[in-house]
Amino acid sequence: MRANDKITQNMDWPLFVCYILLVSMGLMTVYSTAFDPDHPNFFDFSQKYGKQVLWVAVSLFLGLLVFLIDSSIYRKFAVPIYLFTLFLLVVVLFMPAINGAHAWLGFGSFGIQPAEFAKIGTALLLSSYVSNVNMNMQSVKTVVLSNAIILVPMVLVILQPDAGTLIVFTSFLFVLYREGMSYDPIVLKITNLIPGIKFKQTWIGTHFIPILFYVVMLCVITLLVSNNTFNLFFIEGLAVSGIVGVLFSLALIGVLVYLLLGRLASRRQKKQAFIVVLIAFTLSSALAMSVNSLFQGLAPHQKDRIELVLGLNEDQDGADYNRNRAMAAVGSGGTFGKGYTKASLSSVQSNHVPESETDFIFCPFAEEWGFFGSLFLIAVYIFMLLRIILIAERQRSRYYRIYAYSVGMILFYHFAINIGMNIGFAPVIGIPLPFFSYGGSSMMSFSILLFILLKLDSQRRDILY
Repeated sequence: MRANDKITQNMDWPLFVCYILLVSMGLMTVYSTAFDPDHPNFFDFSQKYGKQVLWVAVSLFLGLLVFLIDSSIYRKFAVPIYLFTLFLLVVVLFMPAINGAHAWLGFGSFGIQPAEFAKIGTALLLSSYVSNVNMNMQSVKTVVLSNAIILVPMVLVILQPDAGTLIVFTSFLFVLYREGMSYDPIVLKITNLIPGIKFKQTWIGTHFIPILFYVVMLCVITLLVSNNTFNLFFIEGLAVSGIVGVLFSLALIGVLVYLLLGRLASRRQKKQAFIVVLIAFTLSSALAMSVNSLFQGLAPHQKDRIELVLGLNEDQDGADYNRNRAMAAVGSGGTFGKGYTKASLSSVQSNHVPESETDFIFCPFAEEWGFFGSLFLIAVYIFMLLRIILIAERQRSRYYRIYAYSVGMILFYHFAINIGMNIGFAPVIGIPLPFFSYGGSSMMSFSILLFILLKLDSQRRDILY
């Protein structure tokens, strides 16, 4: 009894309150979105809102079980849990396709998505492996094995195929970067194969993850600029387009960066800055031309999807139907919204926004509560993410810290991409809003992730490694 009181006393109540608040608002939104006048009972299990109540109850029960289990169990059984989720990912590939993807395991009227639970297994095993006392984050073995833990489920997920979940798994790479993992050992092995070149250390391997993010951003900028025409120095008639525009943009950025470094750096460092900017411009230009060539070689429907996301093309009633209808519903809420159960564009009955109770559940909430209501919901999510970061940084155990950051990155990816889908800032890839969207698999998996974190944090003073 005393042990349970101690655990409850040490639990992070602000994070738990955020969870209850989001779940409650999610239940209210699912009820108003999928409301059927013939079945007004909130606990009618034949309706989606009744089923969501059941999923929330099951999730809370699982959360209670998580707190009854000693925290050391999660580390001891990280490998079996991970292998079991991989087994489910293999089994699901042989199940009948639903909406074009082999993503569901069905048991009568009950179905689960193994990919949602694979995130838990990956987070537990990655935390357990990387937190070993004698772990060398600079060795080839550590780099290969830790990345293999992430890549194996990613390969099985893309075979379903499920692009949304695949993207979410890349969140673990930022966790490794936070723990100081360097790809230098692999980069050095590759570069040292070149005759006459011997490096002892490379900044490429040390900062591989931010560099990868920069490359992705550069690719997006390249596609934006190469498919538009704009006036040089805002002079009418002096216009550039295509790859010429890309090169001009890169050169202009390079000059501005060099001038900035020149103001901040010493005379000796100015030469180094010039060389760095010159190399960056050369590599960026080569990459830009390659991206543009690859883009031009894509199939028409593939080019259309990319152009729709980047805003280079419009097809409101075709390929861009979902995103366009979602933005219309969000905008119709105005400043203060239409009121609870008053959503007209995003209700299930109107069918104006497809999947409005799952992937696009932010639409009915924004339509009902408006700008300020949406701002409050986003503020709750941001507070939750900041709270998880605080929890991660106060851990004495490296294992606890890595797991906390894994949970934080998974929730951040889902939150940012889902909200981005609804307001036109991200492609429609079909991932749920945590603790909010309708669905048993997502509700249970997110709840288990968070309750394990709460359990570990409640015992943080008892664990040193």
